[in-house]
Amino acid sequence: MEKKIKTLYILSIIAIVAFLGMQVYWLYARYEYSIRDYEDRTETAVADALVEYDKARTAGSATKSSVARIQSTYNMNHDVDSVGRATRKVSVTTKIIEGRELLGIKEDRKLTPEEMQQLEKIVLDSLGNVEEKRATLDVTNAPSDGAAWTAMKNFELEVQSPFTVEGIDSILVKDNIDADVSLIVTDSLTWKPTLIRHSSVISPRFKIISHYSELEYKAVVIDCRIPASEVLLEMGRTLILAFVISLFLIICLVWQIKTIAKLTRLDRMRSMFVTTMIHELKRPISTLKMCVSGIENEKMLADKETKGELMSATRTALDNLSAYFSKLRDITFNKVEQIPLNITKFNLSRLVDDVIAGAAVPSFKSVRIDNRVGEDVEVSADRTHLFNMINNLVENAVKYSGENVEIGIACRIVDGAISISVTDNGHGIAASDMKHIFKRFYRGRATSADIPGMGLGLAYVKLLVDAHGGSVIVSSNPGQGSCFTINLLQ
Repeated sequence: MEKKIKTLYILSIIAIVAFLGMQVYWLYARYEYSIRDYEDRTETAVADALVEYDKARTAGSATKSSVARIQSTYNMNHDVDSVGRATRKVSVTTKIIEGRELLGIKEDRKLTPEEMQQLEKIVLDSLGNVEEKRATLDVTNAPSDGAAWTAMKNFELEVQSPFTVEGIDSILVKDNIDADVSLIVTDSLTWKPTLIRHSSVISPRFKIISHYSELEYKAVVIDCRIPASEVLLEMGRTLILAFVISLFLIICLVWQIKTIAKLTRLDRMRSMFVTTMIHELKRPISTLKMCVSGIENEKMLADKETKGELMSATRTALDNLSAYFSKLRDITFNKVEQIPLNITKFNLSRLVDDVIAGAAVPSFKSVRIDNRVGEDVEVSADRTHLFNMINNLVENAVKYSGENVEIGIACRIVDGAISISVTDNGHGIAASDMKHIFKRFYRGRATSADIPGMGLGLAYVKLLVDAHGGSVIVSSNPGQGSCFTINLLQ
């Protein structure tokens, strides 16, 4: 049985660890998914920002038309290569005519109609001397002719209004996109923006590379930071739900393990209880059998002294049985109010004498019990229960001591209350056990394996003291003995 329970413990621990590992993996996958979703949304926002910036550059070019003009020549040539594959090449020639520079005007202002006419004449006379920019590119891999024409338009836009880091960065900041921007010239051309996803989940970043002047291989690199706090905030409900479910399942598993451990402990205590009960009952029953055998002997009954001893031993055995069954009865009550009390006034010293007379002393121990209670001390309590309390404390003192046992029973009356103390020179109680010794079935770690018992004695004493409305306290030092004090109101 214990082997099966141990196996169950191991399997339960493995299940908990496996479940936690699965939860961690699932949360990691969910976190990765949230980051990729953030990347996709940001990529769309960046694409919109690039379109917006191109519109701003185009609008800026239009405002310059009065002082500068662009003249471009576009050419697209479709052909077939030597192996019969279709090819496509484009070429763009762009001339920038700076009006103020040709007219020798230094102020930054619009040209007057007269100045415009003069500029037209100068341009016609010296168009061949105007600076021009030219680009030629094989665009066979372009997705369509439209993409090739857009590339030529982008070249013209770059000539007229160059792409700047400051320009695109201002739009990204406006759209709350945290990124570092840089301009590069690439070795190859891509017709769509390239997304390079994050490589780390600690400080995740991703890049978007987009060509803004395809014919010149010019591209912008937007290095975006992913705010982990924002991603986790988006996962808030998922994290809370995962935590609650994980906690619930772990609590259930731990509760199951504790329940099995408790049931195992109860089963062990049940077996121990039955064994101890048989042992405790055997002694008075053996005495009764011996006495009955003596009563059947007429010669022994003829001797008055022997007859008296037999009757006294019979009464003592019956008293022990009665006390034992009373202990079993009382220990089963859940509330102290349920314990029946028969409060009377009696002599405490004579009760202590009865306890000493009935004390069970092992043959291998030397036990001395001193009655230090005054002969005239009277106490109000349930006599049977008080006898059982003191008797249990004496039994424990004998049981948890060495070969030479010294026990002292004393009392004192203070402010209408009586304190009955039982002091011994036994093993003492460890500090770690002090707060548990009055619990049912609890036995101290240091001696529980060596000395038989059920762990009910002190719990029984505490129960009866509570039923009387009193208290019991203990002071002890390991190796120096213990002192139990019962306080009862009078």
